[in-house]
Amino acid sequence: MLAAWSLPCCFTILLGLLELCRAQYEHLGYPHGYPQGYPEPEQEQYSAPELPPDTPRIQLRLAGDKRKHNEGRVEVFYDGEWGTVCDDDFSIHSAQVVCRELGYLEAVSWSPSSKYGKGEGRIWFDNVQCTGKEKTLALCTSNGIGVSDCKHTEDVGVVCSDKRIPGFKFINTMANNVQSLNIQVEDVRIRAILSSYRKRVPVTEGYVEVKDGGKWKQICDVEWTKHNSRVICGMFGFPGERKYNARVYKMFARRRKPSYWDYSVNCTGNEAHVSSCNLGHAVAAKANSTCGGGTPVVVSCVPGRAFSPTPMTGFRKAFKQEQTLVRLRGGAIVGEGRVEVLKNSEWGTICDDNWSLLSATVVCRELGFGSAKEALSGGRLGQGMGPVHMNEIECSGFEKSITECFFNKESLGCSHEEDAAVRCNVPAMGFQERLRLSGGRNPNEGRVEVLVERNGSQAWGTVCSDGWGTIEAMVVCRQLDLGFASNAFQETWYWPGEVSADPVVMSGVRCSGTEMSLSQCLHHGAHLTCPKGGGRNAAGVSCSETAPDLVLNPQIVEQTTYMEDRPMFMLQCAYEENCLSTTSSETPANSYRRLLRFSSQIHNNGQSDFRPKAERHSWVWHDCHSHYHSMEVFTHYDLLSLNGTKVAEGHKASFCLEDTECEEGIEKRYECANFGEQGITVGCWDTYRHDIDCQWIDITDINPGDYIFQVVINPNYEVPESDYSNNFMKCRCRYDGHRIWMYSCHNGGSLSTETEESFPGLLNNQVIHR
Repeated sequence: MLAAWSLPCCFTILLGLLELCRAQYEHLGYPHGYPQGYPEPEQEQYSAPELPPDTPRIQLRLAGDKRKHNEGRVEVFYDGEWGTVCDDDFSIHSAQVVCRELGYLEAVSWSPSSKYGKGEGRIWFDNVQCTGKEKTLALCTSNGIGVSDCKHTEDVGVVCSDKRIPGFKFINTMANNVQSLNIQVEDVRIRAILSSYRKRVPVTEGYVEVKDGGKWKQICDVEWTKHNSRVICGMFGFPGERKYNARVYKMFARRRKPSYWDYSVNCTGNEAHVSSCNLGHAVAAKANSTCGGGTPVVVSCVPGRAFSPTPMTGFRKAFKQEQTLVRLRGGAIVGEGRVEVLKNSEWGTICDDNWSLLSATVVCRELGFGSAKEALSGGRLGQGMGPVHMNEIECSGFEKSITECFFNKESLGCSHEEDAAVRCNVPAMGFQERLRLSGGRNPNEGRVEVLVERNGSQAWGTVCSDGWGTIEAMVVCRQLDLGFASNAFQETWYWPGEVSADPVVMSGVRCSGTEMSLSQCLHHGAHLTCPKGGGRNAAGVSCSETAPDLVLNPQIVEQTTYMEDRPMFMLQCAYEENCLSTTSSETPANSYRRLLRFSSQIHNNGQSDFRPKAERHSWVWHDCHSHYHSMEVFTHYDLLSLNGTKVAEGHKASFCLEDTECEEGIEKRYECANFGEQGITVGCWDTYRHDIDCQWIDITDINPGDYIFQVVINPNYEVPESDYSNNFMKCRCRYDGHRIWMYSCHNGGSLSTETEESFPGLLNNQVIHR
């Protein structure tokens, strides 16, 4: 009896002492009682709002032509009818109230004028004015519910954050259970149940669980359909679903008591995210917590070939595209990029007119990913070159390929400023946990440290910087989901990492550029070789959300090619810069050299300016050209025989970079004159005219015949780019001894693989200069 009394008594005394201690420090004036610099307490958990009794009971959803699952037209359910909200007086504060009422952490932006399409029914709210702190949109000032002079062309839309409110609890305030209401939960996951699946990466099979009110709950499978499974698999990066052994899971459910969510799920199968599915019936759980004879929902997903499940070691191979008719270009990570389709053996882009999450999801599934996270428009992931193959695409969502969707074959006039792009859901491979950047001034830079197994335990260590370059840095930034590399460092003494991670654990790293993880690159394995050691000489990177993308205009080369015989005494400057073939050293001054001349027009189609790697203080002054050259090697010009052997080459001298011309509305930023800043602005191009010194190949010593002409831009990867595959250009070249001409000029990656293979020379930009 005494023991039973003493426990609550002691607990009460402890609470009293705790309150006394807290009161002792209140006089210090620190917010929340914490001293300066002390970590802030965790964010307060969500609690269901208590509304005044006379507050109109409404429900919200996001609808319309979405480009992300967490955006759309704001729709309100009231008095048994769905309606919209007018954009008059609407603000980011009103958007904040909408997003929080839907369970999102905050609003990102809002859009007037029916950006997501015109809604139907009543316009329930007009002249809405919120402070941002209201618990529901119904508490904001307005004309009164149902009082409006707006049209549906003024329907407002919002974009909410990806993150949900911790502990968010979905509450259906409608007595008649609105079945067209969107799913609103804190989080969703596939939880591996069987031991054989718990050891695999990625997780492809298990219970579907939703987090509601801070607790994970299973879903009753009584009304579950294969369309629901398709949506769940797509969310987690898988293109499809398959059957599973239901008997095993029934046995497991009998042994462990499930905790069911209150509702069923109703998807069409086309949704990119479960939050776009409709809420199903309320599930009346029995006293024994079963759901009308059902069991917890299980899904089994089919991964794309590049993501086949393996033991925890992960997979070894670099990422390879599964299909040949569609591809993604210009993205920072696997599963994102500008959408390009193959037609008549030529790659072209898709115009963003009517581009939607539905069409984007067809692309993602076709490529072996899941559903689309985002449908991007306006050339957001860089502009392509060549034709625009498709416009005004409309998909049902169940097509096997985007090429099966309806599109307007007559609609012309799209420019590459309207190129469509996607960001796809990809499986969680756990790569980010095995790599980190240490010592940097911000999370986007630092010494590269990898987690490896040593003597049966996990340890962090550095990467040897011998041979470390831009391509390897690109893989690191991709693995950490930090975008593109902006720099690769071979010395990191200015970034003091953790001393315990100083030893080198990876050396000889060589990447192709398509890897999703640094461990997939070639490296020495257990036999480390690193003369300089780690620590201050370890590899480092800095990452950036954007990168430039240089592309040569092949038509200009084709149109400007000609041949010139030039006397040697007029080539002294070019001779000093090694712009002539080696036999020119034995040529008398009164003899001639035969030059293949052409113009180069180099466009920056990326998302950021192309800037030289070298700082201004190290630029080289050239008397002959009377300006500073900012890059030691910028372009290679080569003439190849039809079997791929190099027979003549142009100069490898440095260049001056500047904006020669720009697209309409874009101002020039860089010029070489007067020691100006050098570079190429996004949307501009640098033209090296055919009559400029060294803009040629010396063909004095070659015989008449058929050849391949090849140009490689940024051959040593000195400057990071979003896409290196288009950095080379090839033409067929015919020389009859008196005339020379180019034809079939094209950029790398612009033609089908079969067509490209008929051209000897490079098949990508992996030149052997590293």
